[in-house]
Amino acid sequence: MSTNPVAVPKGATTTKGKFKGILLRVSIVIFALWAIASATVYAAMRRPPEAFGRFMMHVPGPVAFLALPFETMWMRARAGTLQIGDAAPDFSLMKVDKTERVQLSSVLRKQPVVLVFGSYT
Repeated sequence: MSTNPVAVPKGATTTKGKFKGILLRVSIVIFALWAIASATVYAAMRRPPEAFGRFMMHVPGPVAFLALPFETMWMRARAGTLQIGDAAPDFSLMKVDKTERVQLSSVLRKQPVVLVFGSYT
């Protein structure tokens, strides 16, 4: 029995080499599509909630939540720029009895204000 290897002509590719080349190209295309989808969703997350909601209406749920790093992007996109010790941004809210709007800056001129965010349920 002879164990001499079969000579492959110079410049010829094997089936295994072709498969690796195709697999590499497909992987690059899939990664590029994933990166574009991630960047698009992240850009939409940085818009106001209403605009983001309109965008997400058109995205299939499993695709966004399973294929993309959704939670990581969400935490970064919605982190905001306030630091501990910064003054609260001015805002206005309707009173509970709906008689008038109250603005934070006008209340701050009269008395100190404590803002509590959270739920007691």
